[in-house]
Amino acid sequence: MDFINEMSALTLVFAALLIFAIAYRFYGVFMAQRVIRLNAKNITPAVAYADGQDYVVTNKNVLFGHHFAAIAAAGPLVGPVLAAQFGYLPGALWILIGCVLGGGVHDMIVLFASVRHKGQSLATIASKEIGSTIGTVTGLSVLFILVLTLAGLSLACISAMHEAPWSLFTVIITMPIAIIMGLIMRYRKNSITFASILGGILLFIGIIGGHDLMQHEHISNLFHWNVSTISVAIAVYGFLASVLPVWLLLVPRDYLSTYLKIGTILMLTVGIIFVNPTIEMPALTQFIKGGGPVIGGAVWPFIFIVIACGAISGFHAIIATGTTPKMLGNEKEILFVGYGAMLVEGFVALMALIAACTLMPGDYFAINVPAAVYDSFLANHPNLHQVELQSYVDKIGVELQGRTGGAVSLAVGMAHIFHNIPFMDDLMAYWYNFAIMFEAVFILTAIDAGTRVGRFFLQEMLGMVMPRFSDKNWLPGVMISSFVFTFAWGYLVFTGNVSSIWPLFGISNQLLAACGLIVCTTMLLRLNRGKYALCSAIPGVFMSIITYWAGYIQVVDIYIPNGQYMLASLAILAMVLMSIVFVAAFRKWFQLRGMPADKVDEYGEVVKVWVDK
Repeated sequence: MDFINEMSALTLVFAALLIFAIAYRFYGVFMAQRVIRLNAKNITPAVAYADGQDYVVTNKNVLFGHHFAAIAAAGPLVGPVLAAQFGYLPGALWILIGCVLGGGVHDMIVLFASVRHKGQSLATIASKEIGSTIGTVTGLSVLFILVLTLAGLSLACISAMHEAPWSLFTVIITMPIAIIMGLIMRYRKNSITFASILGGILLFIGIIGGHDLMQHEHISNLFHWNVSTISVAIAVYGFLASVLPVWLLLVPRDYLSTYLKIGTILMLTVGIIFVNPTIEMPALTQFIKGGGPVIGGAVWPFIFIVIACGAISGFHAIIATGTTPKMLGNEKEILFVGYGAMLVEGFVALMALIAACTLMPGDYFAINVPAAVYDSFLANHPNLHQVELQSYVDKIGVELQGRTGGAVSLAVGMAHIFHNIPFMDDLMAYWYNFAIMFEAVFILTAIDAGTRVGRFFLQEMLGMVMPRFSDKNWLPGVMISSFVFTFAWGYLVFTGNVSSIWPLFGISNQLLAACGLIVCTTMLLRLNRGKYALCSAIPGVFMSIITYWAGYIQVVDIYIPNGQYMLASLAILAMVLMSIVFVAAFRKWFQLRGMPADKVDEYGEVVKVWVDK
């Protein structure tokens, strides 16, 4: 493996902070003022349709916390760690460029479109902007992808929490703490600061005290849950989060989890600044042409699929057209909540990449190569032998070799950085378990918001057949839709059948990102944005091409040769469904090009076509 000159982790951190700050100040503001033209005078759905249940005006800082917690799931943590197989350079470039020009634009423009469409889903937006048939196809595609997403995320969460009492305890206590915060913020005026401080203190006590509590066997046994128990518990939590008022559990819990998420990333940043570790992984490895033990495909196009959240992600469209637009009190907050949260997630992804790349390459591959093939891998790559891994095993007390999937190598990388701080060496086991818990919290906050949004989607689609389901306040409709949707992904989690189709999720997720950009570009053209619509059209078309390319390789070179015909069929189905949407959208683009802008919409803007929302 050829090393290209050594890179300091500190250099990447400062580069990311500088690029993201400039992007927010200039490109984000450009998007807000010129492309989507945000106006504080426009009445948002949270104000117009306030119901105390789903449409609730929420403080922008709290809403930022909810939105960030909901979109930042396993993707920005696991994806960059797996992509480290190619070296640090491809992942770093894709995170920085993709986040600024792709992900931030996607999240901002999709959130804007939903706000202008009464806080409704991407399927409804597609139906209004392109056609009712396309709306139905989009809805089916989104539900299909969302079920796969939540099942996959749940399995990743379960793998981190099962038979791990301290991690499970810390995750569970965030729920009663969140309810206390929700009640305080709901019924006590100007109480956000008080609720935030109280929640932070209780969370800190729970994290620190939980470690000591778990030393008592009778208490530890209460939280020593097996895979089946956690599988059912996660589904029950998802159901409750989808039916309870949004202000009671989901928003305050996500807001609280954001303290832990951002706090941990800041701690990691400070650790990197203090320790100034060297990036041990080379800029490019010999696996960029394919044949790697972690990712079988070549860096181009698979880097765009492996690193989804953190650069651009279709799952974000589900949140940006689900819970978030129903809580936005001012249109101008779309810049802060949409673009800002995406940049923070990009920074999280880069920190995860750095944490993995500070490990010695031999240790990284020892963790991420399946144990059954590790000996043959080492025989073919003798320069990738273990260096420090055994010392980590001795300090942490857990066998680390062959723990594939990215989560463990990230936790080891974080613990590796923290333990190099003076007086922290004896706490490596603490940092490792804390990192595992940190990853579980990231995932769980996407599950609750994703389940609620899935309920919205299902209600809208059932409402086409039985109009009563469209009423979000009709309790039987809420309960039935929530149960059906939760059961769909909960069953996959309980049986574990979805664990082998994680690559399919990556393809489907990026197709959904392209869908969000392309559908919303149609809306921009209708709103007479002219050449400014290229800001979303270019990344949308790029993501569609690159994802179809990766999907073709996945089906032809991996699924079919290995006899995985069901997975191949599902991948083809996802690509066909999205192709129908894309073709219809492109036809609409050409129709709108020749239309005059001679109508005035409800916001006083001169548009090409009046759409009844």
